[in-house]
Amino acid sequence: MKIIVGLGNPGEKYRNNRHNVGYTVVDKLSRMVKGRWLMVKKTNVFMNESGLAVKKLIDHYLLAIDHLYVVHDDLDLPLGTWKIQFAKGPKDHGGINDIEQKLSTDNFWRVRVGVDNRKPESLDYARDKTSRGGAYVLQDFSEDEKKILEEVINKICKKLARL
Repeated sequence: MKIIVGLGNPGEKYRNNRHNVGYTVVDKLSRMVKGRWLMVKKTNVFMNESGLAVKKLIDHYLLAIDHLYVVHDDLDLPLGTWKIQFAKGPKDHGGINDIEQKLSTDNFWRVRVGVDNRKPESLDYARDKTSRGGAYVLQDFSEDEKKILEEVINKICKKLARL
């Protein structure tokens, strides 16, 4: 069995944030694969505390770590892009870092969903790069960004549903 876990932050206030794209993907995917052998879960904890929640799922269902797929936002990728990679992820991501620490390995799949739509010449971009994008990922997607994201999520879900 494979498990796909979406990362995000719980609560209505974070629902449309860039940081919650993992939740958005698994919400759609769970409707597509209902009743199949693929397990789809949300962490339901704050992003940077994802490790313990993922470890509990792995331990509870006695799953091999290399059958774990973690869906998360990625500031290293532009909005409208995505990658599925094994043991390779963003330069710095609190949720992924916590999972690696709690599992004592990086040998799992990442479903990296690009959320960066900042303009390099903007002051916010320079400031966010310095602060590792913390403020930016907690912003909501604009209506135009949501359209781009919807297309990407459809592609990701089709790919994941065939695992």
